Amino acid sequence: MLDLNWEKGVSKEELLKILQKEAHPIDIGEIISASNFIHEDSCYIQANYRKKFVKSYVDGFILRIKYLKNDNALYHGELDLEELKFALDLLKEQQATNDINEDFDHSFFKIYMIISVYTTFILEEPVHPPGTPFPGGFEVRLEGETYTCPVKESQKDNPGAVCGFCIAEQDESV
Repeated sequence: MLDLNWEKGVSKEELLKILQKEAHPIDIGEIISASNFIHEDSCYIQANYRKKFVKSYVDGFILRIKYLKNDNALYHGELDLEELKFALDLLKEQQATNDINEDFDHSFFKIYMIISVYTTFILEEPVHPPGTPFPGGFEVRLEGETYTCPVKESQKDNPGAVCGFCIAEQDESV
C-alpha cells in the first residue's frame, strides 16, 4: 500500500505526502461508488440510527479524502513505526480478504485504508469520528483530550476492524 523507508524512520510530513499521493487519483466516480456502498451496506443497521451511521461514515471517510488532498498543515514528529507497520499489515490482510469478496466495494476500501492511516497517524484522531453511533445508543466521544469508543475492547482483536490501532480508548461507562 505505502512505499515507506522503514530503516531511516518516517515523519508525519513524509507520511502525509505519501497518503496525498495515494489519494490524488481517487476521482468522483470512486467517491460515488464508495458512498453508494455505505448507503447500501447500511440496510443491515438498525433503522433507528441508520441515518446517523451513514452520515458519520460519509463524513468520516468519504469527505475526508478532499480534506486530505488539500491538507497543507505542518505536522511535526516521528511516527511510531511499530504501530504504523501493525496498522499497514492489518489493512493489507483486510484487503486480501476483501479482494475475494465480490460484494465489497474496492473504492470504499481504498478510501477506508488511506483515511484510517491519515486520521490515526497524522491527525491523531480516532478512525470513527466523534458521534459515530454504535448499538445500544452509544457513540464515539471526545472527553477533554481523550477520545473514547464503546466497542474498543470488544473489537481490538477483530481482524476485520481497525480498532487495534485506533487511538480511541475504551469508554468505561459502557
